[in-house]
Amino acid sequence: MEQGKRLRADGQRNRERIVEVASELVAREGAQASLEEIARRAGVGSATLHRHFPSRQALLEAVFRDGVAQLCARGAARPGARPADELEAWLEEVTVYTSTHQGLAAALLAGPEGLPAEDICCTDMVLDVLKVLVSRASSAGALQAGATAEDLLMLANAIAIANENEPATARRVLRLALTGIRR
Repeated sequence: MEQGKRLRADGQRNRERIVEVASELVAREGAQASLEEIARRAGVGSATLHRHFPSRQALLEAVFRDGVAQLCARGAARPGARPADELEAWLEEVTVYTSTHQGLAAALLAGPEGLPAEDICCTDMVLDVLKVLVSRASSAGALQAGATAEDLLMLANAIAIANENEPATARRVLRLALTGIRR
């Protein structure tokens, strides 16, 4: 769907119902939840689902966008007194959040593939915040040379996938890994 294009009331209801049902199924089954089952439970045809969401990734973006936006707002609002600490705290929050939201880490790893060019994807939202935090920590001399926001997002997502629905373990493994990037 084109950004800025207004849907008719029935189209908006269909879109909202698809996202609601997809949220439930993705939470239970992960990012590979059946699109046909989502359409069926939402009471729409497969063509309607694909008209609103041309790819699985586009649907996952809609499912996770609000939560990721809130996560990013918290990351952007972090105080800058100790840049390495703020980076680590936010990475921990991202890792725990993605480990407890089945399918999100896989969606973040996929990036903007299959999305309309005008949409900002959840991956870009997270990377925008992470780049600022990495830059601050690097400028303070707190990170190993070469540590990038992309590397840290991959690390956080890999840990979240490996420890899905185990936030305490995800947090502990991330802390162990971050010990290796600090100076």
